[in-house]
Amino acid sequence: MSDLGNVLIPFDYNNAITKLEKIEPGLGHHFFNYIKTHYDLHRKFERGDVSPEEFLKIIMPVLGNKVSEEDFKKIYSEIFTINDGLVLLYTELKKKYTLILMSNTNRIHHEYGWGKYEFLNLFDKMILSYEIGAAKPELEIYKAVEAYTERPPAEHLFIDDIAEYANAAKTLGWDAVQFINNEQLSKELSLRGIIK
Repeated sequence: MSDLGNVLIPFDYNNAITKLEKIEPGLGHHFFNYIKTHYDLHRKFERGDVSPEEFLKIIMPVLGNKVSEEDFKKIYSEIFTINDGLVLLYTELKKKYTLILMSNTNRIHHEYGWGKYEFLNLFDKMILSYEIGAAKPELEIYKAVEAYTERPPAEHLFIDDIAEYANAAKTLGWDAVQFINNEQLSKELSLRGIIK
């Protein structure tokens, strides 16, 4: 099992801030500050409790309606890059293991950001927070993985950049690694005999 954001696809909201600043000075920083101070909205959006339509209805006035909904969805989602080294590693792992993506994400980022990446074909299944109605570290999303694999907890290995999310997996009897960088992950997998 692997997380997506800041593991396979590093992301940087500064890309979105910069684009919004070009529309009007201060707009990007105003938006980002709003998102930071209204984290509950972000979380509800990831859990699917808030639909894209509801999210946009809240965000458009925050932006002073100075950008169209379609343009905002693109700006908000063009924040990702690909960790090519990790894609190569996962390509090798795919030859021997079932690969599952488990990610806290939202529908707009999926449809307008990372959803087009070809490396996603490596995964046998994608467990996405907004589709499941639960987000890490809520155990329901981990249980959704187990329901798919139908394997004992000890046969699951989860990789996530956030320690809290990796530790939640361990409470279920999974093995888990907090991702720091590609080299560190390779060492962790080598110690487990997963790669040489």
